[in-house]
Amino acid sequence: MEPDAAAAAQNPNPNPKPGLPPISAYYQTRAEHHAVVSSDWLAHAAAAASLPSESDATDAADAAAAASLLSPGSNGGGGVIEEFNFWRRKPDAAEAVAAIMALAAVIRSSRATTMMELEIELKKASDKLKSWDATSISLSAACDLFMRFVTRTSHLEHEKFDAAKSRLIERGEKFGEISLKARKTIAMLSQDFISDGCTILVHGYSRVVLEVLKLAASNRKLFRVLCTEGRPDRTGLRMSNELAALGIPVKVLIDSAVAYSMDEVDMVFVGADGVVESGGIINMMGTYQIALVANSMNRPVYVAAESYKFARLYPLDQKDMAPAHRPIDFGVPIPAGVEVETSARDYTPPQYLTLLLTDLGVLTPSVVSDELIQLYL
Repeated sequence: MEPDAAAAAQNPNPNPKPGLPPISAYYQTRAEHHAVVSSDWLAHAAAAASLPSESDATDAADAAAAASLLSPGSNGGGGVIEEFNFWRRKPDAAEAVAAIMALAAVIRSSRATTMMELEIELKKASDKLKSWDATSISLSAACDLFMRFVTRTSHLEHEKFDAAKSRLIERGEKFGEISLKARKTIAMLSQDFISDGCTILVHGYSRVVLEVLKLAASNRKLFRVLCTEGRPDRTGLRMSNELAALGIPVKVLIDSAVAYSMDEVDMVFVGADGVVESGGIINMMGTYQIALVANSMNRPVYVAAESYKFARLYPLDQKDMAPAHRPIDFGVPIPAGVEVETSARDYTPPQYLTLLLTDLGVLTPSVVSDELIQLYL
């Protein structure tokens, strides 16, 4: 591997131009998987995140499927990043779930002979995954939760190593199974909040929100959806396409038309990049202002979020969190000296949220800190 290529593989958050903030690999890969974007955007994303082209990824996946139904880590081969990429390329696999499955594979393929060696190996693998993209809240939270879930009991120290390792493998696979089912669990819990004749506002593209609406449609509920465009990567267009394919009436709004259209809305559904200790959420840019408008007009705001996105963070304001940046293309030249805001996400405080619909149950924002304590104890 050339030095530049090796450096790019180790640093998925490159700085394309000196003096500008690095671009978030989380939003680059999210754009590649979910967005309806320009060819220039995809080219930039592929170069920045050092990812293969879509056709190469498809060919590789097909070849892997033909050669074996098992992941690289199933037979002891491949590193944690290779295993992570194997799962991440699956269409419905969240980045956090891919990390969980990769860590479970680390345990299965480990050649450690003591519990201490195995825990050190697992910790190194977790740190490597988190450093793959330090801006991804769900990736970091999933790694931390996996470590706590799998290794938290002291009883393992008193078991024979082979038995303790088998217990770890069992727990790792159980955690992965729970995580894979999280979206379906949330979708089922959310059905009581969707009534016939309602209008739902969604922001950008969220796979868990899509699962909620898909199940409601399959249950023959009649509702319509207002979908924000989700600039700059226009993820809302992808959401509207998928909703329309399900036969759900949908209207696309430009992001600045949220307040104008709020009187048509009965409820707001959003996903989350991360759920923090205060009960607030960190999500794609624009979520905060939607929640503000909805709150001022007495519209409920429901957050659909998997428990592996619960993070031990407590932002005090918009700037009190690790920055994540994405390129902004306005379609016209920007005059020299004009600063462009490239932040990719914002923080919505808990007082503007009504309920969090999670695989742990339906929670009020004030209960989130208690759930986090239980998760991390």
